Parts: sequence; structure tokens; C-alpha cells
Amino acid sequence: MQVIDRTPTVKSFRFLPQEKVDFTPGQFLRLIFDPASPQNKELNKYLSFSSSPLNDYIEVTKRISQSPFCQRLCSLKPGDDIFFEAALGTCVFCADYKNIGFIIGGIGITPIISILEYVAQKELGTNITLVYSNRTEEEIAFKQELNNWRCENPNLKVYYIVTDCQPVDKACIFGRLSKDLLAEKFPRVEGWEFFIFGPPKMVEAMKELTQSIGAAKEQIKTESFIGY
Repeated sequence: MQVIDRTPTVKSFRFLPQEKVDFTPGQFLRLIFDPASPQNKELNKYLSFSSSPLNDYIEVTKRISQSPFCQRLCSLKPGDDIFFEAALGTCVFCADYKNIGFIIGGIGITPIISILEYVAQKELGTNITLVYSNRTEEEIAFKQELNNWRCENPNLKVYYIVTDCQPVDKACIFGRLSKDLLAEKFPRVEGWEFFIFGPPKMVEAMKELTQSIGAAKEQIKTESFIGY
């Protein structure tokens, strides 16, 4: 097992499964710390894959709190056995999509990383625009990886939005996600598929915002993170 600090409050956890785990980029798993009580929502939680299915390892990423689940997760040591259920979820990447827009806030970036790493490894020509909002510049998880993929792939555009304080990095946009900002980054929505991941209230707000720039309901794919 390997632990990677992504931000002051976000960590990634990498595991080597006994057998190859087949999943589609965008899917999630259920990490089980209490196998005797499958309905124990405090110790058995859903987490998105934040790694490509082409890797030997699987990775999940979590904003760390004082919850019993987080404490168990952070107390894991190399060699510890864990149980998980996978793969789950239908809000996934499809190579047939020519244009993809990701409207993401905070920890909702995790399944996007799985998708983008897969696209990079396969050298796919998918046209992708990521609009990624965080409260502070320090909370932008996977920023280095995103910058690297953006430099390597001319079809990938990444826009960082910082809402609570003026960012030092001039590449970041200070302000909030708005209709005008989305319309600027997506001047046309025909032929685009939009993905929104995150807490339920955020997902609903971003869905309404995406529809306000002309996207139809059928173009918008969502996955709500419940009890994360």
C-alpha cells in the first residue's frame, strides 16, 4: 500500500489487488472495513477509482476527516488486507464520445483522474475541457498531473477556478462558476457530453448551470457522492 498527499486535506491510497480489477474509467468501488455488517455506513463507504484500469494498482482518493472510516483508512499499513466491492457505477467514459466537458468541484475530481489517465495512456484523440473549482489554490488536487497531461495533449483544456481567495498562480481564475464563465469555456454545446461528479447539492447546481448554457438533459451525466 502507498499513501500520497494530494493537498493538505486530501490523500490517495494505492493498493495492489490479489487479482486484476476490471473497471471502466469513471466507476467506483465500495471499501469495506466491517464485512460482518455490510450495511454499516460508517465503516463501509463508496470511493471513486482515481487511477486508470490499465495500471497494476488501484487507487482511491479521499478528503480526510475525523470520521471512523477515515481513521481506519489512515491507519492501514503495508501488508494489511482490505475488502472491497467493485466495479460500480454507470457514469463512465466512452471512447465514442468526441467532445467531453467535465464540470467539477473539489473531491469530484477523483473519477476524472481515472478517465484522463486512461485517455493519456491510450493516446486517444478525445476533445476534453475540464472546469475544476476549489475554494483555495492549495486544495487543487492532482494539479501537477493535470498540468502534465495538458502539456502533452493539445486536445485537453484545463481551467482552475478558485472561489475563496485570490490565487497566486495567474493561470487560475478567481471567482465562482457561473453561466457566463461556462458559456465562455463552452461556446457551443452541440455534440458535447457533460460529466458532473460530487456531493448531491453541488451536482444539482452544476447540472442546472450546464443546462442554462443550452445543454440538454440527455447530454449531462451525473454521479452524486453520498456519505463520502
